[in-house]
Amino acid sequence: MISTLADVLAIEGEMPVEKRWAEKTVYQKLCAIRDTYPDRPAVSFQLKSGPKDKATTLSWAELTEQVTQAANLFRSLGIGEKDVVAFLLPSTHETLVALLAGMTAGIVAPINPTLQSDQIAELLRDTGAKVLVTLKAFPKSDLAQVAAEALTKSPAVKTVVEVDLLPHLGGLASWIVPFIRPKSEFSYSAKILDFHAALAGQQDRSLDFAETGTDRTCAYFHTGGTTGRPKITQHRFSGVLYNGWVAHAMLFKPEDVILCPLPLFHVLAAYPIWMGCMFSGSHLVLPTPAGYRGEGVFDNFWKLVERWKASFIVTVPTATATLLQRPVDADISTLKNAFSGSAPLPVEVFKRFQKATGVEIIEGYGMTETTCVISVNPPDGEHRIGSVGFPFPYTDVRILNCAADGSVDHVCGVGEVGEICVANPGVVVGATYTEPRKNEKLFVDGVYLRTGDLGRIDADGYLWITGRAKDLIIRGGHNIDPARIEEAMVRHPAVAFAGAIGQPDAHSGEVPCVYLELQQGATVELTELETFARDAIGERAAQPKYIEIIDKLPKTAVGKVFKPELRRMAIMRVYNEALSGSGVAAKVVEVVEDRQRGLVAKLSRSSASVPDDKVQEVLGSFVAPWEWAG
Repeated sequence: MISTLADVLAIEGEMPVEKRWAEKTVYQKLCAIRDTYPDRPAVSFQLKSGPKDKATTLSWAELTEQVTQAANLFRSLGIGEKDVVAFLLPSTHETLVALLAGMTAGIVAPINPTLQSDQIAELLRDTGAKVLVTLKAFPKSDLAQVAAEALTKSPAVKTVVEVDLLPHLGGLASWIVPFIRPKSEFSYSAKILDFHAALAGQQDRSLDFAETGTDRTCAYFHTGGTTGRPKITQHRFSGVLYNGWVAHAMLFKPEDVILCPLPLFHVLAAYPIWMGCMFSGSHLVLPTPAGYRGEGVFDNFWKLVERWKASFIVTVPTATATLLQRPVDADISTLKNAFSGSAPLPVEVFKRFQKATGVEIIEGYGMTETTCVISVNPPDGEHRIGSVGFPFPYTDVRILNCAADGSVDHVCGVGEVGEICVANPGVVVGATYTEPRKNEKLFVDGVYLRTGDLGRIDADGYLWITGRAKDLIIRGGHNIDPARIEEAMVRHPAVAFAGAIGQPDAHSGEVPCVYLELQQGATVELTELETFARDAIGERAAQPKYIEIIDKLPKTAVGKVFKPELRRMAIMRVYNEALSGSGVAAKVVEVVEDRQRGLVAKLSRSSASVPDDKVQEVLGSFVAPWEWAG
């Protein structure tokens, strides 16, 4: 039972963290939970979202057999402890098999299947993947085609293992699909294997190789890229197992059923959620390959809770806000809590959700760089709305102001805002990223990871995230937290989501602007929103100079607002307005990201006589660089 910070400290005082579990590797832990609960359900997956649609369930014994076969397969394909198996998959039980087997045979590298082929190819090259597990061509999915295009640019991948979703499909459709599979226009040199056929050729009782039992790197997860190009982080067995232990210690019990529509390439679903199930013997349910993005998932969500008698649901703020637009049309009495992560949850969304469902949201905080977990609101104690609770046991959080060289400039006091810095078993000190230069100035006092998040700790030990250092809007030297603008705007009854950024400004460097997505069916005039913003935000400097309603805010696969896209939109709009207003016959046609220079505006001439110095005269006052396209 954890109710207060004193309870956390008492747990830490009982024994060192390394004594909390006996196993050294993830596979050893999987075998231990199989031996305890061999016939209990481990994972269920349904291809379609209906509450009566076909579902596939694996027991802990069945799952372990498939993981053993897949690990043996990967070793037979030349994967050693330092070699990489990547997977580019939606969420199915085969994805879990690939995750566990990849980190058993070597290093697993999950890749976001919603990325473009060039980005996927770049991640395959950067990780050095030799094997890729991906989807076999299937109707209504272009993933196989995207993977094939990426593979034409990834010569180091020698084997492709294809997962066919056909066995999960029932009825007449299962007979039709083989005749209507999409054909790929791309070809590549890698050998192709069928996932299930290849597994069937491997023994399922034990590994064909001996694990060394060292606390080695077992996973490469790429960051979400919400502030730019994704980085590749390294995870070790100790950090992965730590995530499972804290979820088991604070949340999950063997009888729990966790409905998780979040993707398994993301650390929240892969580690505290799934590894928590592996420590507890809980049952994970994956509704459709695309999770929350799956057809009908939001419409059927509460019926799925009833079908599986879920005790926990896993969500993110954007999904929570969307669920509020659907009626609770099923028996959800089995629900204990909703667990929310990935991004700060607006207070207004929290209140609306609790009122609509009677279920309280447990808000947590984690990062890819810390192998996920950092803190959580105490399940058995006071939930302070807007905070992310206490640090987990064996996690030390400090609020610091850091100098340019990475040293501590100032240790923040109670309630004082600074950078959140973290030390715990999930932090790979000195080697968080695979690129050594990205680890420079990343740590303070030798062990504390600089998260880049701004926050404070109150007098009772609760952690509050106040913003993202890289997301700060700096208006003429005045720092403005975009979360303040977003929190204010979502209080308007017509607004579902808000994304605030700094748009380029020739005088102040940047000024606040906000993009809004409305509630389903809602309408509102811009003048009303402008008046609302003035009243709700108060501080004049923080009031948005530009408000725009768009159909859908750009979001990552785990529901975070994708701010680089909003910045691209703002740069294009502001630069084109400036060029047009100055009578310059040129316009921005796209905004691209450059590794060294950040976002760069690409221009085309409407007239061959447009001189560079005239364009520079107009755009030189803005921060983002420009260049001619083509």
